Amino acid sequence: MELRVLQYFLAVTREQSISGAAESLHLSQPTLSRQLKDMEEELGKQLFIRSNRKITLTEEGMILRKRAEEIMELVKKTWDEITLSDESVSGNITVGAGETDGVRFLARAAQAVRKDYPLVHFHIVSGDKVSVTEDLDRGLVDFGLLFGEIDTSKYECLKVPFQDSFGVLMRRDSPLAEKEAIASEDLWDKPLIVSRQILHDASLPTILGCSQEKLNIAASYNLLFNGSLMVEEGIGYAICFDKIINVTGNSNLCLRPLVKKIDADMHIVWKKYQVFTKAAEKYLLQLQQMMG
Repeated sequence: MELRVLQYFLAVTREQSISGAAESLHLSQPTLSRQLKDMEEELGKQLFIRSNRKITLTEEGMILRKRAEEIMELVKKTWDEITLSDESVSGNITVGAGETDGVRFLARAAQAVRKDYPLVHFHIVSGDKVSVTEDLDRGLVDFGLLFGEIDTSKYECLKVPFQDSFGVLMRRDSPLAEKEAIASEDLWDKPLIVSRQILHDASLPTILGCSQEKLNIAASYNLLFNGSLMVEEGIGYAICFDKIINVTGNSNLCLRPLVKKIDADMHIVWKKYQVFTKAAEKYLLQLQQMMG
């Protein structure tokens, strides 16, 4: 399968019509239709459901779209790395990271690099541990900021000199808001909103001292801003890191620490034997210098 045909396929998924995609690609409609038909025959799968109004994707088509987008992004990243690998330091540094105050440290390192090399551009891709490690493994990001245990057989890592602490985000009119700190047992019978990473890592027993099966998990979030909206709407109490959601001023929310303080270490990680661009090399060197 050629990259050119994948581009054609993605154009059709974007435009949701053969005619619209053909126009955007400057191809004739019969030529594009033939290319797509050849692709379906090559794969032995129907990718599109064609109708008079628009084209929709089959289940196999949706899988191909996701993979095609990743492939084209990786191709672009590879092209940039090769074409920019001259004596000048320029190009993109991409870091996958969750919502944490530790991103400040990454930003300080990026700013220090950009001060010397203004043609370097810094990008944060938001996600939790699951999505960040997937992007690392696929080469879509240069570095990842991860919490918890690191698989050192796959990744190199540096411990970041920041720690996040778990707390409980709640409405100011919640009964528990009267407390200065929340005991684990205060939450055992309450509706809880937890992150996908907490569920994936099965870390609730460590945080709350109670098996997950006995807790009332009302909802989950990937990014805490969405979790905070669920808290505002009264779905429950969110278990989360502190210093992320602004609870000052006129906010309807407040955050209370846990009586049993639980801290989470974070690491900047990258794949073993990874070949870096000059920009990424400078960034890693800056991180190492800042960590002493």
